[in-house]
Amino acid sequence: MDRDALDLAALDAAYQQALTSQREGGIPIGAALVNERGAVVALGHNLRAQTGDPTAHAETVCIRNAGRRRDWHTLTLATTLSPCPMCSGTAVLHRIPRVVIGENQTFQGREDWLKASGAQVRVLDDPRCAALMERFIREHPDLWNEDIGVPK
Repeated sequence: MDRDALDLAALDAAYQQALTSQREGGIPIGAALVNERGAVVALGHNLRAQTGDPTAHAETVCIRNAGRRRDWHTLTLATTLSPCPMCSGTAVLHRIPRVVIGENQTFQGREDWLKASGAQVRVLDDPRCAALMERFIREHPDLWNEDIGVPK
């Protein structure tokens, strides 16, 4: 599988996770970890609203779901939205070398941290991801602000 196909397949898996979170009444952000052959290693979606856990962002849930492993340095993390400081830090901690981002227009996370750590960051500007977040932010501004730590 070439790099473009791998990135698109990983983002498609992450997008499906975002839709799952939306159906559950949560924040529609999803993530997927894939290996160099494009096989999905783990999936996750934002569970903060569903569980009350403020650390249950999609990327963090995905990395938790991957369990104990020693191949982090070979994986690609795909996420529907630019990762926040916590999620970027988690990817840096585990030395994940590639992060594919669906969109970063509705929220600009800490892509700079990822790049500074040596990770390759690819923003796909996926219109599905942007439309999903734009609608969510418009319809649920209080929940969104709570998720990203904006004071009331």
